[in-house]
Amino acid sequence: MTRLLAVTGSSGAAMLPRTLAGVMRWFFAPVPLARVAIFRLIAYLFIPVDVFVTTRWVAAHAGVPTEYYQPLLIGEWLPLPTPTTVVVDVVKWLLIGSALLAATGRAPRVWGTTTFLLYFEWMVIAMSYGKVDHDRYAFLVALAVLPTVGLAHWRDHRRSEAAGFAVTAIFIAVMLTYFLAAWAKIRFGGWDWVDGSTLTRAVLRRGTDLSRWTLEVPGLLHVSQYLMIGFELLSPLMLLARRDWTRIALVIFLLGFHLMVFAGVMIIFLPHVVAILSILPWERLKPRAATTGRRPSIAAPSASP
Repeated sequence: MTRLLAVTGSSGAAMLPRTLAGVMRWFFAPVPLARVAIFRLIAYLFIPVDVFVTTRWVAAHAGVPTEYYQPLLIGEWLPLPTPTTVVVDVVKWLLIGSALLAATGRAPRVWGTTTFLLYFEWMVIAMSYGKVDHDRYAFLVALAVLPTVGLAHWRDHRRSEAAGFAVTAIFIAVMLTYFLAAWAKIRFGGWDWVDGSTLTRAVLRRGTDLSRWTLEVPGLLHVSQYLMIGFELLSPLMLLARRDWTRIALVIFLLGFHLMVFAGVMIIFLPHVVAILSILPWERLKPRAATTGRRPSIAAPSASP
């Protein structure tokens, strides 16, 4: 540190704390509690849909012989139970009950934390048989940070640093899902993923009437692969979207991309799509006249100016 100060001088030394302070202000920038309250309801109500519709195959692991269970690394570190019929059924129904209780907004730290832990175990059960999906990362982060906000109501427009932290953490996780997807493609598939016939194979296997025409356009899918990997590598730029209107435009773009993929090859990353919704300024759905409390803002743990 002494050598660094000697090189940078006093102005450079002062810049380091200022930079850190700027990052902290961005990470904890207060947002209305109503934003978290509405998104929290969406996230928790999605869990029954995920269990019974989106990934109903997870429950089928109850009938799989236990010798096929190859736990993820986190499952090796933690003393998690081997999925048996009883374990899978108990986790499933406890998860559903906990998510519905968390959706009420009562005791958010208790039921939110319980829901995160149960969903985390549900995902270990899901992904410990050879198939690991990357669309759960941001949703898991959402479930982890939402309980830290505490009480939040739909019509509460007070700004909270705790709410800001939760929203920013989910936003970063959404971005990392794209960036790490590009890293995984290059790491495991090499540049053959980009320069090969990846999308062509996808359309041949899972294509719909809305996408098969692309097979007749030379080079279109090949160029699309470069555009896709380019978007994913540049995804950190989405963190520059700080105003409400830019974030709304970003969400429209991301949802449009995923709808286009679903229309073309019938692949949809619903948990990730739900996490994307956290970026929206949901509090705009409620009139400001309904703000509860007298303080203009609240902070965690102390009040912010």
